Amino acid sequence: MEIDFEKHGGLVPVVVQDANTNIVLMVAFMNREALEETKNSGKVTFFSRTKGRLWTKGESSGHFLMLKEIIQDCDNDSLLIKAEPIGPTCHTGSDTCFNESNHDPIAFIRTLTKTISDRKNQPSDSSYTASLFKKGINKVAQKVGEEAVELVIEAKDDNKDLFMGEAADLLFHYLVLLEAKGYSLTEVVKVLEGRHKK
Repeated sequence: MEIDFEKHGGLVPVVVQDANTNIVLMVAFMNREALEETKNSGKVTFFSRTKGRLWTKGESSGHFLMLKEIIQDCDNDSLLIKAEPIGPTCHTGSDTCFNESNHDPIAFIRTLTKTISDRKNQPSDSSYTASLFKKGINKVAQKVGEEAVELVIEAKDDNKDLFMGEAADLLFHYLVLLEAKGYSLTEVVKVLEGRHKK
């Protein structure tokens, strides 16, 4: 990673983004030492222009930003850091320094698909998902069919809890089927996007 720290007098701007929701949490600055400390500790550390020293986000509040990925921009003079926040990011108590909510329930789908992939590639005897993969594609497809029928049956009644439970079961097993086939939800979304443009 070749970062041009000299362009801005020894500092580079850093945009911090939630690794799961992709929401921007804050913007700060790093020098070489802050970048190295971030890599070594796994906790995002900046150079505080106010304090004139290295500053690990959360060092007093406990609301750390746990490093997930560092990406440099095309000019090598700024950074995008993807992190997992432990608590609110802003000193005001807000989720972000831009007073935005950092809650995106749909983002959980990314976490779930990663877990499903892990269960396929690193199976455990105690995992229901791993047991589905072990039974083969026919069994996985059958489970999707069963859950779809159960959802249709619940759709005819007015019990929201039962309907939502079956909807969750169907979505989960559908994601398992996609993984079993070697496809991703992103690919399905691309098909929908293609149809939407027509």
